Amino acid sequence: MKSFLGKLPVFLEAIKVSHSIFALPFAISAAFLASSGLPALGLFGKIVLAVVLARTAAMSCNRWADADLDAANPRTRIRAIPAGLLSRRSMAITTLVCCVSFALVCAWINQLALLLSPVALAFLIGYSYTKRFTSLSHLVLGAALGLSPIGAWVAVREEIALLPVLLGAAVLFWTAGFDIIYACQDRDFDERAGLYSIPKSLGVARALLTSRAFHVATVGLLVAVGYVGELGWIYALGVLCVVGLLAYEHSLVRPDDLSRVNLAFFTLNGLVSLVFMTAVVLQTVI
Repeated sequence: MKSFLGKLPVFLEAIKVSHSIFALPFAISAAFLASSGLPALGLFGKIVLAVVLARTAAMSCNRWADADLDAANPRTRIRAIPAGLLSRRSMAITTLVCCVSFALVCAWINQLALLLSPVALAFLIGYSYTKRFTSLSHLVLGAALGLSPIGAWVAVREEIALLPVLLGAAVLFWTAGFDIIYACQDRDFDERAGLYSIPKSLGVARALLTSRAFHVATVGLLVAVGYVGELGWIYALGVLCVVGLLAYEHSLVRPDDLSRVNLAFFTLNGLVSLVFMTAVVLQTVI
């Protein structure tokens, strides 16, 4: 137990638990939209638990699958497994435990959630391997995160509807857009390692343009969510704030200057998800 507790902070850093700020707020937003207000507390807890387990499974698998690549990449060789702080075996065990636990929580929620859980796991686990054969890996990652609001809606209403699909698509393009920005740092390594990415295929300049196009699509889909859900001015104000944050994000990165990628990637996108969630919660509750 002492050994486990000593390694827990290392593990949480390895799976980037702070990045839960990307998917979880959209799942919470969908839960509020599906409930037309505050969800039942017990069900809300199950939704949060499912998202945490799903994300932990995905990141543990990613660290296990990419251990050799991380060791070869100067930017990532300080990660826990290449640095010898955690073992690949521990990540594999964590992945398996979280996958099984995720399915059990889905069964606890309702039958449709259980039936759809293998689909979610296929995206969550499969993403780690996509960059080995396709430049569209960014979109697969986006789909993995985009399933979170759909899953939350299924948890509340036990159905799939247009509104959560639109929100999931918005999350897909938003995630793919910022992942492209992040991947620009590794363009040269991807070339050497034989990996696939949009920055490698199109070059950094065109990749950044593609990222902008994806974020324009994100805004359009968020507007569609407001229209379909008949949401009011609080939601509209939240979307306007998201537009401003995305515009600022793209002003920080240029093909010849990627020094502020981390600010653009983590800080601003974390704010995007939190601002959107706040707008949805206030709109539905008020």
